Amino acid sequence: MIGISKLYCGTVEPSDALRYGRQSGRLPSHLLQFSADKKPVVVWNVTRRCNLKCIHCYAHAKDESFPDELSTVEGKLLLDDLAGFGCPVVLFSGGEPLMRPDLVELADYAVKKGMRAVISTNGTLITPLVAKELKTVGLSYVGISLDGMEAVNDRFRGVSGAFRKALQGIEACKEAGIKVGLRFTMNRLNSLEIPSIFDLLEEREIPRVCFYHLVYAGRGSRLMKEDLSHEETRRAVDLIIDRTVDLHRRGNEKEVLTVDNHADGPYLYLRLVRAGNPRAGEVLELLKMNEGNNSGRGIGCVSWDGSVHADQFWRHHSFGNVRERPFSTIWTDLSDPLMKRLKNKKQYVTGRCSRCKWLDVCGGNFRVRAEAATGDLWAPDPACYLTDEEIS
Repeated sequence: MIGISKLYCGTVEPSDALRYGRQSGRLPSHLLQFSADKKPVVVWNVTRRCNLKCIHCYAHAKDESFPDELSTVEGKLLLDDLAGFGCPVVLFSGGEPLMRPDLVELADYAVKKGMRAVISTNGTLITPLVAKELKTVGLSYVGISLDGMEAVNDRFRGVSGAFRKALQGIEACKEAGIKVGLRFTMNRLNSLEIPSIFDLLEEREIPRVCFYHLVYAGRGSRLMKEDLSHEETRRAVDLIIDRTVDLHRRGNEKEVLTVDNHADGPYLYLRLVRAGNPRAGEVLELLKMNEGNNSGRGIGCVSWDGSVHADQFWRHHSFGNVRERPFSTIWTDLSDPLMKRLKNKKQYVTGRCSRCKWLDVCGGNFRVRAEAATGDLWAPDPACYLTDEEIS
């Protein structure tokens, strides 16, 4: 996760994170990525059921019941363990998490245990009543996924009217006083929608947007051929930076992030250097604090059936199940060779990654994407768009 507005527009300084000792339990949410202890943010896919049919769904979600979902009691035991382990955030995801009847109850329980609770949703089920309930229990943030404007979004989502209902969900969150933001996954089928997403931020007064790079997992694997080329990615990232800077210059300070491609960090830094921006040195310091990709260390995933994964995209490898052992035990058990290597994967990456001068900043990028594209999880991430000259 690269905070474009934080880094390029100077809304965060290295001293901001150092003031809290860079400890996850003390850092405010906007500084959490700069923690030193990297206590895992846990994505809990509470259900595989979903009311939409997204063509890029990493979970192969469907509108049907699936067996073996963790019960409410089992879910609360999981949250007890996560809180005791010091996990700062639990992200309720799916499928569509709001299709689970006890979602509000579980979010309330997580907050009362001292964690930040956020949800990732398609937004179509957020009525004013639901938004009010989520606000009442202290939900920190609602991330609503859109893939473009109405025609493009509904084609991606597989259901007519999804765009309009998502906008209603956004407005319901705003009315209830819950921080809400957009999630947008970039690929060739929707990259031309990026300017319209920025326009929507302004028109609807939405404070935050995350632009996700495509990860080849679940149904998203079918879109591998539609992933942006390296040159297209550079243009997209430049556009995101330019539009973010324009917003801030006009006093409209939106929070803008890119996610799932840590080449964005060095790319942003090099752009600052070329421009002679005096913030370049501070940005590099913050990028080193961020440490790049943290799958298996600073981010983890618990599936609907209790399986533990390195992140939400790595479902083909489970380290264990919370029904049998607590997450905290599984996460710190280095007897699994993959878990042990992911704790310090910079030692194991090969090819141009192993020779890259930005390895400490990028963290080796996405291993699951390298595995999907090449069959070798330690091979270079094919989505890295930095040139040989830029990494040497």
